[in-house]
Amino acid sequence: MLGLKGYQCTAAVLTCGIVASLFAAGAQAVPLPDTKPQISVEDYKEALRELPEFPGAAKYHFGHKKTPAKTHPLSFGSYARGCVAGAIAIPYDGENWQVMRLSRNRNWGHPVLIDFLKRLAADAPSLGWSGLLVGDLSQPRGGPMLTGHASHQIGLDADIWLRQMPDYRFSTKQRETESAISMLNGNLSKPGADRKVNPNRWTDAHAKLIRRAAQDDGVARIFVNPTIKKALCDFETGDRDWLRKVRPWWGHHYHFHVRMACPADSKQCKNQAIPPAGDGCGKELTYWLSDEPWVPQKPKPGEKPKPRKPKPPLSVADLPNSCATVLRTE
Repeated sequence: MLGLKGYQCTAAVLTCGIVASLFAAGAQAVPLPDTKPQISVEDYKEALRELPEFPGAAKYHFGHKKTPAKTHPLSFGSYARGCVAGAIAIPYDGENWQVMRLSRNRNWGHPVLIDFLKRLAADAPSLGWSGLLVGDLSQPRGGPMLTGHASHQIGLDADIWLRQMPDYRFSTKQRETESAISMLNGNLSKPGADRKVNPNRWTDAHAKLIRRAAQDDGVARIFVNPTIKKALCDFETGDRDWLRKVRPWWGHHYHFHVRMACPADSKQCKNQAIPPAGDGCGKELTYWLSDEPWVPQKPKPGEKPKPRKPKPPLSVADLPNSCATVLRTE
Protein backbone atom coordinates (compact mmCIF):
# COMPACT_ATOMS: atom_id res chain seq x y z
CA MET A 1 0.00 0.00 0.00
CA LEU A 2 1.31 3.45 -0.87
CA GLY A 3 0.63 6.19 1.64
CA LEU A 4 -0.92 9.58 1.04
CA LYS A 5 -1.95 11.71 3.98
CA GLY A 6 -5.46 10.64 4.93
CA TYR A 7 -5.66 8.25 1.98
CA GLN A 8 -4.28 4.92 0.84
CA CYS A 9 -4.02 3.54 -2.65
CA THR A 10 -3.00 0.19 -4.01
CA ALA A 11 -0.13 0.32 -6.47
CA ALA A 12 -1.58 -2.58 -8.46
CA VAL A 13 -4.71 -0.71 -9.42
CA LEU A 14 -4.21 2.96 -8.68
CA THR A 15 -1.27 5.33 -8.42
CA CYS A 16 -0.99 7.90 -5.70
CA GLY A 17 -0.12 10.40 -8.39
CA ILE A 18 -3.65 10.09 -9.77
CA VAL A 19 -5.15 10.60 -6.35
CA ALA A 20 -2.92 13.57 -5.62
CA SER A 21 -3.83 15.21 -8.90
CA LEU A 22 -7.52 14.73 -8.18
CA PHE A 23 -7.21 16.34 -4.77
CA ALA A 24 -5.19 19.20 -6.21
CA ALA A 25 -8.11 19.86 -8.55
CA GLY A 26 -9.72 21.94 -5.89
CA ALA A 27 -9.60 20.74 -2.29
CA GLN A 28 -10.59 23.55 0.04
CA ALA A 29 -10.13 23.77 3.77
CA VAL A 30 -13.59 22.67 4.77
CA PRO A 31 -14.24 21.04 8.12
CA LEU A 32 -15.22 17.66 7.39
CA PRO A 33 -16.58 12.15 9.22
CA ASP A 34 -15.64 7.83 10.08
CA THR A 35 -17.40 4.11 10.00
CA LYS A 36 -17.26 0.52 9.06
CA PRO A 37 -18.42 -0.53 5.59
CA GLN A 38 -18.16 -3.80 3.84
CA ILE A 39 -18.04 -3.64 0.06
CA SER A 40 -19.40 -6.80 -1.49
CA VAL A 41 -17.08 -8.94 -3.60
CA GLU A 42 -19.24 -8.28 -6.67
CA ASP A 43 -19.08 -4.50 -6.22
CA TYR A 44 -15.34 -4.61 -5.68
CA LYS A 45 -14.69 -6.70 -8.78
CA GLU A 46 -16.85 -4.43 -10.89
CA ALA A 47 -14.97 -1.37 -9.71
CA LEU A 48 -11.65 -2.98 -10.53
CA ARG A 49 -12.84 -3.96 -14.02
CA GLU A 50 -13.57 -0.32 -14.78
CA LEU A 51 -10.29 1.07 -13.45
CA PRO A 52 -8.19 0.59 -16.60
CA GLU A 53 -10.57 2.83 -18.55
CA PHE A 54 -11.57 5.20 -15.78
CA PRO A 55 -8.75 5.31 -13.21
CA GLY A 56 -10.04 8.57 -11.74
CA ALA A 57 -13.65 7.53 -11.23
CA ALA A 58 -15.02 9.19 -8.10
CA LYS A 59 -17.07 6.10 -7.31
CA TYR A 60 -13.87 4.14 -6.74
CA HIS A 61 -12.58 6.63 -4.17
CA PHE A 62 -15.89 7.09 -2.35
CA GLY A 63 -16.93 3.45 -2.67
CA HIS A 64 -13.88 2.23 -0.82
CA LYS A 65 -13.97 4.68 2.06
CA LYS A 66 -15.01 2.68 5.10
CA THR A 67 -15.55 5.51 7.53
CA PRO A 68 -17.02 9.03 7.43
CA ALA A 69 -14.97 12.21 7.75
CA LYS A 70 -14.86 13.30 11.38
CA THR A 71 -16.44 16.71 11.31
CA HIS A 72 -19.67 18.65 11.65
CA PRO A 73 -22.39 17.10 9.45
CA LEU A 74 -22.58 18.88 6.09
CA SER A 75 -24.01 18.00 2.69
CA PHE A 76 -22.21 19.31 -0.39
CA GLY A 77 -23.55 19.66 -3.93
CA SER A 78 -26.65 18.11 -5.44
CA TYR A 79 -28.29 14.75 -4.84
CA ALA A 80 -26.60 13.25 -7.91
CA ARG A 81 -23.30 15.14 -7.76
CA GLY A 82 -21.95 15.66 -4.29
CA CYS A 83 -20.84 14.15 -0.98
CA VAL A 84 -21.50 14.28 2.76
CA ALA A 85 -19.30 14.96 5.77
CA GLY A 86 -20.01 13.93 9.34
CA ALA A 87 -22.41 11.19 8.26
CA ILE A 88 -23.74 8.79 10.86
CA ALA A 89 -24.98 5.23 10.43
CA ILE A 90 -28.44 4.06 11.27
CA PRO A 91 -27.99 0.99 13.50
CA TYR A 92 -28.61 -2.31 11.78
CA ASP A 93 -31.51 -3.00 14.15
CA GLY A 94 -34.06 -0.84 15.90
CA GLU A 95 -37.30 -1.66 17.65
CA ASN A 96 -39.23 -1.03 14.45
CA TRP A 97 -36.64 -1.35 11.70
CA GLN A 98 -34.01 -3.62 10.17
CA VAL A 99 -31.32 -2.58 7.70
CA MET A 100 -30.93 -4.75 4.61
CA ARG A 101 -27.96 -5.47 2.31
CA LEU A 102 -25.38 -4.84 5.03
CA SER A 103 -22.45 -5.78 2.77
CA ARG A 104 -22.99 -2.62 0.74
CA ASN A 105 -22.24 -0.37 3.74
CA ARG A 106 -24.80 2.12 2.54
CA ASN A 107 -26.59 2.77 5.83
CA TRP A 108 -24.99 6.21 6.28
CA GLY A 109 -26.62 9.59 6.08
CA HIS A 110 -26.78 13.14 7.36
CA PRO A 111 -28.29 13.14 10.87
CA VAL A 112 -31.50 14.75 9.56
CA LEU A 113 -32.10 11.64 7.43
CA ILE A 114 -31.35 9.22 10.25
CA ASP A 115 -33.65 11.14 12.61
CA PHE A 116 -36.44 11.02 10.01
CA LEU A 117 -36.11 7.25 9.59
CA LYS A 118 -36.34 6.75 13.34
CA ARG A 119 -39.45 8.93 13.52
CA LEU A 120 -41.11 7.05 10.68
CA ALA A 121 -40.20 3.69 12.19
CA ALA A 122 -41.67 4.74 15.54
CA ASP A 123 -44.94 5.74 13.84
CA ALA A 124 -45.15 2.64 11.63
CA PRO A 125 -47.04 0.29 14.00
CA SER A 126 -49.83 2.84 14.50
CA LEU A 127 -50.28 2.84 10.72
CA GLY A 128 -50.68 -0.91 10.49
CA TRP A 129 -47.05 -1.37 9.39
CA SER A 130 -44.98 -3.62 11.65
CA GLY A 131 -41.67 -1.92 10.91
CA LEU A 132 -39.31 -0.68 8.20
CA LEU A 133 -36.95 -2.67 6.04
CA VAL A 134 -34.36 -0.02 5.23
CA GLY A 135 -32.52 -0.23 1.93
CA ASP A 136 -29.75 2.00 0.61
CA LEU A 137 -29.01 5.39 2.15
CA SER A 138 -25.53 6.69 1.30
CA GLN A 139 -21.93 5.58 1.57
CA PRO A 140 -19.92 6.78 4.60
CA ARG A 141 -18.83 9.90 2.71
CA GLY A 142 -21.58 9.88 0.12
CA GLY A 143 -20.42 10.48 -3.42
CA PRO A 144 -21.03 8.27 -6.46
CA MET A 145 -21.57 4.59 -5.67
CA LEU A 146 -19.66 1.65 -7.08
CA THR A 147 -22.92 0.25 -8.46
CA GLY A 148 -26.51 1.37 -8.72
CA HIS A 149 -27.91 4.76 -7.85
CA ALA A 150 -27.05 7.99 -9.60
CA SER A 151 -28.33 9.92 -6.58
CA HIS A 152 -27.95 9.06 -2.85
CA GLN A 153 -24.72 11.10 -2.88
CA ILE A 154 -25.22 13.72 -0.15
CA GLY A 155 -26.65 11.68 2.69
CA LEU A 156 -30.24 12.82 2.23
CA ASP A 157 -31.80 9.94 0.24
CA ALA A 158 -33.21 6.68 1.58
CA ASP A 159 -34.91 3.64 0.05
CA ILE A 160 -37.60 1.99 2.16
CA TRP A 161 -38.84 -1.41 1.05
CA LEU A 162 -42.50 -1.94 0.27
CA ARG A 163 -42.39 -4.99 2.49
CA GLN A 164 -43.15 -5.02 6.18
CA MET A 165 -40.55 -6.02 8.72
CA PRO A 166 -41.22 -9.60 9.92
CA ASP A 167 -41.78 -10.42 13.58
CA TYR A 168 -38.27 -11.87 13.81
CA ARG A 169 -34.77 -10.66 13.02
CA PHE A 170 -33.31 -11.58 9.65
CA SER A 171 -29.93 -13.29 9.79
CA THR A 172 -26.95 -11.64 8.12
CA LYS A 173 -27.36 -14.03 5.18
CA GLN A 174 -31.08 -13.31 4.88
CA ARG A 175 -30.39 -9.60 4.76
CA GLU A 176 -28.38 -10.24 1.60
CA THR A 177 -30.81 -12.68 -0.03
CA GLU A 178 -34.36 -11.72 0.98
CA SER A 179 -36.14 -9.65 -1.66
CA ALA A 180 -38.40 -6.65 -1.61
CA ILE A 181 -41.86 -7.14 -3.09
CA SER A 182 -42.99 -5.52 -6.34
CA MET A 183 -46.36 -3.81 -6.32
CA LEU A 184 -46.79 -4.07 -10.09
CA ASN A 185 -49.74 -5.92 -11.58
CA GLY A 186 -47.92 -6.79 -14.78
CA ASN A 187 -45.36 -5.79 -17.41
CA LEU A 188 -45.59 -2.04 -17.98
CA SER A 189 -43.93 -2.19 -21.41
CA LYS A 190 -46.73 -4.09 -23.14
CA PRO A 191 -49.16 -2.04 -25.25
CA GLY A 192 -52.36 -1.44 -23.32
CA ALA A 193 -50.86 -2.89 -20.12
CA ASP A 194 -52.84 -2.81 -16.88
CA ARG A 195 -50.76 -0.14 -15.14
CA LYS A 196 -52.15 -0.55 -11.65
CA VAL A 197 -50.82 -1.89 -8.40
CA ASN A 198 -51.40 -5.53 -7.65
CA PRO A 199 -54.55 -5.58 -5.49
CA ASN A 200 -53.35 -8.71 -3.71
CA ARG A 201 -50.19 -6.96 -2.52
CA TRP A 202 -51.01 -3.28 -2.15
CA THR A 203 -52.77 -2.31 1.07
CA ASP A 204 -53.97 0.81 2.86
CA ALA A 205 -51.03 0.33 5.22
CA HIS A 206 -48.65 0.97 2.29
CA ALA A 207 -50.51 4.19 1.52
CA LYS A 208 -50.59 5.33 5.15
CA LEU A 209 -46.84 4.78 5.54
CA ILE A 210 -46.00 6.80 2.43
CA ARG A 211 -48.46 9.51 3.47
CA ARG A 212 -46.86 9.79 6.90
CA ALA A 213 -43.42 10.09 5.28
CA ALA A 214 -44.62 12.79 2.87
CA GLN A 215 -46.21 14.76 5.71
CA ASP A 216 -42.86 15.12 7.47
CA ASP A 217 -41.69 18.73 7.23
CA GLY A 218 -38.13 17.75 6.35
CA VAL A 219 -39.09 15.61 3.35
CA ALA A 220 -38.73 17.33 -0.02
CA ARG A 221 -39.82 14.50 -2.34
CA ILE A 222 -40.81 10.87 -2.42
CA PHE A 223 -40.31 8.87 -5.61
CA VAL A 224 -42.68 6.00 -6.39
CA ASN A 225 -43.69 4.04 -9.45
CA PRO A 226 -46.50 5.77 -11.40
CA THR A 227 -48.82 2.86 -10.56
CA ILE A 228 -48.27 3.58 -6.87
CA LYS A 229 -48.84 7.28 -7.36
CA LYS A 230 -52.20 6.42 -8.92
CA ALA A 231 -53.07 4.18 -5.97
CA LEU A 232 -52.19 7.00 -3.57
CA CYS A 233 -54.32 9.48 -5.52
CA ASP A 234 -57.26 7.08 -5.26
CA PHE A 235 -56.60 6.41 -1.57
CA GLU A 236 -56.69 9.98 -0.26
CA THR A 237 -60.18 11.36 0.40
CA GLY A 238 -59.16 14.24 2.69
CA ASP A 239 -56.27 16.71 2.71
CA ARG A 240 -54.29 16.10 -0.48
CA ASP A 241 -51.41 18.53 0.08
CA TRP A 242 -48.93 15.74 0.82
CA LEU A 243 -49.50 14.18 -2.60
CA ARG A 244 -47.60 17.08 -4.15
CA LYS A 245 -44.35 15.67 -2.76
CA VAL A 246 -44.97 12.17 -4.16
CA ARG A 247 -43.49 12.05 -7.64
CA PRO A 248 -43.92 9.28 -10.25
CA TRP A 249 -40.66 7.88 -11.58
CA TRP A 250 -39.14 4.88 -13.31
CA GLY A 251 -38.68 1.75 -11.21
CA HIS A 252 -39.60 2.31 -7.56
CA HIS A 253 -42.17 -0.46 -7.43
CA TYR A 254 -40.22 -2.48 -4.82
CA HIS A 255 -39.46 0.47 -2.58
CA PHE A 256 -40.20 4.15 -2.14
CA HIS A 257 -37.39 6.68 -2.22
CA VAL A 258 -37.44 9.48 0.35
CA ARG A 259 -35.44 12.65 -0.30
CA MET A 260 -34.86 15.15 2.50
CA ALA A 261 -34.46 18.88 1.92
CA CYS A 262 -31.01 20.39 2.40
CA PRO A 263 -30.24 21.13 6.06
CA ALA A 264 -30.23 24.86 6.84
CA ASP A 265 -26.54 24.94 7.78
CA SER A 266 -25.37 23.08 4.65
CA LYS A 267 -24.83 26.20 2.57
CA GLN A 268 -23.23 24.30 -0.32
CA CYS A 269 -26.14 21.84 -0.60
CA LYS A 270 -28.43 22.30 -3.61
CA ASN A 271 -32.15 21.62 -3.26
CA GLN A 272 -34.28 20.55 -6.19
CA ALA A 273 -36.92 22.95 -7.40
CA ILE A 274 -40.16 22.79 -5.41
CA PRO A 275 -42.60 20.27 -6.95
CA PRO A 276 -45.30 21.80 -9.18
CA ALA A 277 -48.47 23.00 -7.51
CA GLY A 278 -51.35 20.57 -7.13
CA ASP A 279 -51.61 16.94 -6.13
CA GLY A 280 -49.97 15.55 -9.29
CA CYS A 281 -52.95 13.29 -9.99
CA GLY A 282 -53.95 14.88 -13.31
CA LYS A 283 -52.45 15.14 -16.80
CA GLU A 284 -48.91 14.32 -15.73
CA LEU A 285 -49.99 11.06 -14.16
CA THR A 286 -52.21 10.24 -17.14
CA TYR A 287 -49.11 10.48 -19.34
CA TRP A 288 -47.10 8.21 -17.04
CA LEU A 289 -49.84 5.57 -17.18
CA SER A 290 -50.16 5.65 -20.97
CA ASP A 291 -48.20 3.54 -23.45
CA GLU A 292 -45.96 6.41 -24.48
CA PRO A 293 -43.32 6.28 -21.72
CA TRP A 294 -43.16 2.49 -21.62
CA VAL A 295 -43.71 0.85 -25.01
CA PRO A 296 -40.58 0.95 -27.20
CA GLN A 297 -41.08 2.67 -30.53
CA LYS A 298 -40.49 0.54 -33.60
CA PRO A 299 -37.71 1.82 -35.86
CA LYS A 300 -38.77 3.27 -39.19
CA PRO A 301 -38.11 1.16 -42.32
CA GLY A 302 -34.40 1.18 -43.09
CA GLU A 303 -33.58 3.03 -39.87
CA LYS A 304 -30.80 1.55 -37.78
CA PRO A 305 -30.86 2.05 -34.03
CA LYS A 306 -28.12 4.37 -32.87
CA PRO A 307 -25.87 2.74 -30.28
CA ARG A 308 -25.69 4.64 -27.03
CA LYS A 309 -22.23 5.56 -25.90
CA PRO A 310 -22.06 5.33 -22.11
CA LYS A 311 -21.01 8.47 -20.32
CA PRO A 312 -17.75 8.25 -18.40
CA PRO A 313 -18.28 8.13 -14.64
CA LEU A 314 -17.91 11.27 -12.56
CA SER A 315 -14.41 12.14 -11.42
CA VAL A 316 -13.60 13.77 -8.10
CA ALA A 317 -12.97 16.99 -10.03
CA ASP A 318 -16.58 16.87 -11.29
CA LEU A 319 -17.88 17.15 -7.72
CA PRO A 320 -17.91 20.25 -5.50
CA ASN A 321 -14.39 21.21 -4.44
CA SER A 322 -15.19 20.38 -0.83
CA CYS A 323 -15.62 16.70 -1.76
CA ALA A 324 -11.88 16.29 -2.28
CA THR A 325 -11.45 17.45 1.31
CA VAL A 326 -14.13 15.04 2.45
CA LEU A 327 -12.13 12.20 0.88
CA ARG A 328 -8.83 13.04 2.52
CA THR A 329 -10.12 14.02 5.96
CA GLU A 330 -9.30 11.51 8.69
